[in-house]
Amino acid sequence: MTDERPGTAADRARWRRYLADERAEAAVYRELAARRDGEEREILLALAAAEGRHEAHWLRLLDGDDSGVPRADLRTRMLGGLARRFGSIFVLALAQRAEARSPYATDPDATAAMAADERIHGEVVRGLAARGRRRLAGTFRAAVFGANDGLVSNLALVLGIGATGVPASVVLFTGIAGLLAGALSMGAGEYVSVRSQRELLEASAPDPTAREALVDLDLDANELALVYRARGMEEEDARDHAALVMARVRAAEQLAAPTDALAVSATHDDEAVGTGMSAAISSFLFFASGALIPVLPWILGLSGTAAIITATVLVSIALLATGATVGLLSGASPMKRAFRQLAIGLGAAAVTYVLGLAFGATIG
Repeated sequence: MTDERPGTAADRARWRRYLADERAEAAVYRELAARRDGEEREILLALAAAEGRHEAHWLRLLDGDDSGVPRADLRTRMLGGLARRFGSIFVLALAQRAEARSPYATDPDATAAMAADERIHGEVVRGLAARGRRRLAGTFRAAVFGANDGLVSNLALVLGIGATGVPASVVLFTGIAGLLAGALSMGAGEYVSVRSQRELLEASAPDPTAREALVDLDLDANELALVYRARGMEEEDARDHAALVMARVRAAEQLAAPTDALAVSATHDDEAVGTGMSAAISSFLFFASGALIPVLPWILGLSGTAAIITATVLVSIALLATGATVGLLSGASPMKRAFRQLAIGLGAAAVTYVLGLAFGATIG
């Protein structure tokens, strides 16, 4: 037996980095699991156990020597910190991106099973993140759209008015009027929109009393299959599903069919829509908070070019933040979404500013 250890110095340094990252990722999943219960907790603990198997692989290559193991990479450490403090949907979205960046598919020392694990882990985390996204989808949509609309519309409004050369008091009053008008409009519009969407979903849901008729249906004619076909099933699948439901009813000699007899599949549409009041309140508050930012320089006593530049800078920071937030939650690049939001917002404001300059020159 020789004391020579396998792998070059560079190999062993890479294995130590992988070992550190696997340990940190397992800790993230355990932190998240500690804040959940039931099925989600079990899934997260299973992910942590899988990362533990990967950790054991790198430790074997290192002959059990974990001395000199570096700190995990910055992204994984940040993920761990967020998991400890928040344990939110943002952490799951970031974990989804982290799993997608795994280098195991091209690393000669990682097994095919490990590379496959990482890809599947990404889908598992995507599924967990999707649950959280559905829970906050309605309110979050209203919040993001409200804040973004408030930022962009009121910045465009005050820049356009300010560029005409009117007194600062006029710009301030216009901005406050735009804030109140926009927030009330957004809140009312969001309430009507969400209520209408929920009513459409309710109208499409099966009538719970219709299942009472199933026990008396002709088993041979079995028109229940038509219900499933009308709801999107293929003819053969509809017949098979109808036969199965009718068999359950007959075998159990039930007085009424099962509560799910008329449903094709369970959906989460109602959960994703949210409630009209919560969406309206979120939209009002976030529009108002967004619309307040462009007006702040005039509230603080600035005027002219200084106020315009300050308002633009403040709104730019806020647009970057909202864009990055959307990117995080969607599992996409936060930086890309942030700069896209910034470009759209400042582009819209620039149009009204140029029009304000032209109008100011005309009346001057």
